[in-house]
Amino acid sequence: MSLSGSQQKIYLRLIAALRPNWHSDANLPAGISELFAANRSFGSRDRRLYRELIYTTLRFLPWIEPLLDSDPALAAKSVAWLAADLPATRAYRLATIGDWPNCPATVAAKAAHLGMNVESLLPAWLPRHCPEAALPPNLDALHARASLWLRLPPSEAARVSSEFTANQWPTRRSAVLPGALEVLAEADVTKSESWAQGLIEVQDLGSQLILESAAIASGEHWLDACAGAGGKTLQLAALLGAKGRVDAFDIRPAALRELEIRATRARATTITILGRAPTTATYDGVLVDAPCSGTGTWRRAPHLKWTTSAGQVTQAAEKQLALLTQFSALVRPGGRLLYATCSLSRLENEDVVGAFLADHADFSSEPAARPFGATPRATGLAILPATHNTDGFFVAALRRR
Repeated sequence: MSLSGSQQKIYLRLIAALRPNWHSDANLPAGISELFAANRSFGSRDRRLYRELIYTTLRFLPWIEPLLDSDPALAAKSVAWLAADLPATRAYRLATIGDWPNCPATVAAKAAHLGMNVESLLPAWLPRHCPEAALPPNLDALHARASLWLRLPPSEAARVSSEFTANQWPTRRSAVLPGALEVLAEADVTKSESWAQGLIEVQDLGSQLILESAAIASGEHWLDACAGAGGKTLQLAALLGAKGRVDAFDIRPAALRELEIRATRARATTITILGRAPTTATYDGVLVDAPCSGTGTWRRAPHLKWTTSAGQVTQAAEKQLALLTQFSALVRPGGRLLYATCSLSRLENEDVVGAFLADHADFSSEPAARPFGATPRATGLAILPATHNTDGFFVAALRRR
């Protein structure tokens, strides 16, 4: 058997192992990692190949799943054709797709070649929540491989780019944010000297734009109320400068331990990790980066398309409104409340903010100080995937009178 034939056989075996869970397991990536760990014969290049094939399968699941039953070889060929052309996939793709034409960029053209239905690639409820997601160019962006974005001080961009060039990792600076760098190759940036010295953080450009859109003033005292592992906490500390302060809180102790590690590496000394939620309205600003459905992350977490229901989105919105209400009480008079999600759904975004404002006359919506070309909503900004090649986000700025 040829090498590509053997690789195709392994791919189909891996897919068969994952198939029972891919419509129900929101933690499927952990299962993929466990599956790779159980196959000790896989080298790093093998893992990159099979990971790309698996994630392509999940991205285009309604097209591929029926073929797995009727014609597994055609399923494997279709996935190879749809997969990104990467160093780890190139030889396999060339050997597998044969005389098929180059894979086009648009979902519509892909569907036409394979004789598939475009509408099937999204859950039926999503277009009602975000009509733009079901149309080009956002539909195309949602079904493309996610980019690797870094956040770094603009003054260090040349230094970091020089190291990455030496490592044969080409990069491109964002046209809208000087401190954002896109890595154009498969690269483990955690093995770089720039990472060791705390110069870079992995953070999607769309995520970076949430805080940048608010034009945060240096020297203020802010609370990151849902800090998690701290990507935005670290960015917030950098924006506030040496005289600013950030208190970080989260109900998940493990996430805060990860934040502590990241803050130490980044030499972020103005961050204080809180063991309990504060109770007094003393903050110049409060960031509520609320847990959400994650619909904005579907390009990098495509399995969530098939495990997320409209009912779960509604439940998430209820929790988000409760969090926004709880932490709004900590904003001082005249201070700001930033609400953010990585969701495309209006239920979790403008509807939550609208419901909050209806019950809190002491807060009012403010336009973004720097909209970055994002899509305006009634009470905030939607950062859609195609605008700047990012995940999808929403941000609203509210001022306490």
